[in-house]
Amino acid sequence: MAKTKTAWFCKECGAESPKYLGRCTACGTWNSLVEQTMVVGKKTSGIQDSVANLPIPVGELNSDESPRLDLRSVELNRVLGGGLVTGSLVLLGGEPGIGKSTLALQLSLRLKGTSILYVSGEESYRQLKLRADRIGITNQDCLLYCETDLETILHQAGQINPRLVVIDSIQTVLSADVESSPGSVSQIRECTGKILQFAKKNNIPFLIIGHITKEGSIAGPKILEHMVDTVLQFEGDQNYVYRIVRAIKNRFGSTSEIGIFEMQQSGLREVSNPSELLLTQRENEISGIAVAATMEGNRPILIETQALVSSAAYGTPQRSAIGFDVRRLNMLLAVLEKRVGFKLAFKDVFLNLAGGIKADDPALDLSVISAILSSDLNLTIPQGVCFAAEIGLTGEIRPVGRIEQRIAEAQKLGFTAIYLSKYNQKGLDPKRFTIQMRFVTRVEEVFQSLFR
Repeated sequence: MAKTKTAWFCKECGAESPKYLGRCTACGTWNSLVEQTMVVGKKTSGIQDSVANLPIPVGELNSDESPRLDLRSVELNRVLGGGLVTGSLVLLGGEPGIGKSTLALQLSLRLKGTSILYVSGEESYRQLKLRADRIGITNQDCLLYCETDLETILHQAGQINPRLVVIDSIQTVLSADVESSPGSVSQIRECTGKILQFAKKNNIPFLIIGHITKEGSIAGPKILEHMVDTVLQFEGDQNYVYRIVRAIKNRFGSTSEIGIFEMQQSGLREVSNPSELLLTQRENEISGIAVAATMEGNRPILIETQALVSSAAYGTPQRSAIGFDVRRLNMLLAVLEKRVGFKLAFKDVFLNLAGGIKADDPALDLSVISAILSSDLNLTIPQGVCFAAEIGLTGEIRPVGRIEQRIAEAQKLGFTAIYLSKYNQKGLDPKRFTIQMRFVTRVEEVFQSLFR
């Protein structure tokens, strides 16, 4: 006979505890245990049901890659590694109002000729219809289903046998086997496990949408990210029109790729050449602006770096960066102070990557210090000049990878000169490019060349 009991689960790792503890004994996180009511009972052994599932020698397995589902989206296909793998489970997370539901519904409506089951536990049929009308795409093969009971959802998916199932969102789905409210740790863990088992057994890919907490992590137990095959982070500032899909985990592709979209009234538009949109068109030269040739996965992107250096109004100078690591900014300022001799210890330094984009490519270093020196001296960097190099603690200019793709992107956008590390000359054929390459080894050389 089934009985109910109370247990405590860790929100970070999903570990179970019989009573409340201030600190999780598994992962060591403080104040992460939440109380849940569970139904326990005698369960029958599953050995008899799995007799047909026998071990297979590795030599008898087919090594050919399974066909991927083309999502009719260049950006999403790039992030996923070429498309959606059949039988995979993909988790899409992002802040409220960032456009997760719009992206999922737009994706479902674009797959014409492919059976899609779109399950919504947050919106009614009328609300989904209004969203579809706003997107402006009709697709008779996309079936809308407003339901929150997991067993009913999986039953319908088994009857329809679609090529893709979208669930919006995992926090609204509940299973009858767990007596707790939707969105709880036990419900999310149980529902995700059943979805994963159904997807692998029937070879149907699932795209589930997940909410995130105020700390920026996906709501629910941390084990949720371990269970799924791919975790996509949908990020962006609501004050900007650009949205970025970034793969945090991907068992079938690289995690260094990103997809860029532009939010419009009619939905999300793919940005095929983000460099042109991230660069500001200026008629007059302004100090404190430098352009960096960065890489996001296999895609070269030119990003405008903006810096402002001013005298500190108070005793402690401010260090602020938007889209760039503040700790790395402090390191670069220390290099300028120690190795080059610029006194910036009593000045406020503000740094911004234009367009609301976030980047951590080391090739940004040279453009960052160039923008800082330009603002400090109030001298402009000539238009048509960009940078691609890393700065070491000793003040040397270090090389970066994929240099030819960076140079080609800068040349395509009309830049006339690019500053590179001297150590990038090895294996580089300058005759292939018309852009002028200026190879440097120290930060002092860059300063003398730019502001002589």
